[in-house]
Amino acid sequence: MSYKALVLFDIDGTLTRRAGPHHREALVEGIRRVTGLETTTEGIPVQGMLDPVILAAMMRRAGAKASVIRETMPAIMRAAERYYLRVCPELHDKHCPGVGTVLDRLTRRNILLALVTGNLTRIGWRKLERAGLRDYFRFGAFGEMAKTRAGLAKLAIRRAHREKLIARDAPISLIGDATSDIVAAHANCIRAISVQTGITPVEELVRERPDVLLRDLRELRLRMVETAL
Repeated sequence: MSYKALVLFDIDGTLTRRAGPHHREALVEGIRRVTGLETTTEGIPVQGMLDPVILAAMMRRAGAKASVIRETMPAIMRAAERYYLRVCPELHDKHCPGVGTVLDRLTRRNILLALVTGNLTRIGWRKLERAGLRDYFRFGAFGEMAKTRAGLAKLAIRRAHREKLIARDAPISLIGDATSDIVAAHANCIRAISVQTGITPVEELVRERPDVLLRDLRELRLRMVETAL
């Protein structure tokens, strides 16, 4: 099946928000169970960061050597995912404004939806399951799959083309709430759509020059994702 366009979505601050401390707790617990180190995300600007990057920063602050971080990271990520799968709460009431309506509308218009998120794979999918949004998304590029968000977007675009889900000239957009989402979109020459539903100050979003800046997804119009950049 060929879709008329591809829209890539971030999760935290874009699809869901105020989802509780469980994700951060999972990162702390993953490190503790594998290495015994006591760590925290306090003081780390996690907005827009990939989970493995956050984990590495947490461990460095706790005094771990680079070699230890590198060797233990796979096991830490698995432990963090296992913990989150157990504790993730119900998230149906944590949608950002307009999410359900927009996803329904895009799906009806034969637009392919996929994820580009810093979440680890099993954490990201569990969030969407708990939020009742999982079935809208065909696939995703997750935090452990590339070193940067731009790299994740590249993977998602490449998969859509490789599987012939979209034509080579199909419009592609990335919707997110952080400056890193805008940077990732620009790096891949796709449309950058910013929403102000996360914690990034609007002036920081403006500074990165998104192609579209929305207060929330209720302001999204089909022409914004169905037309070429």
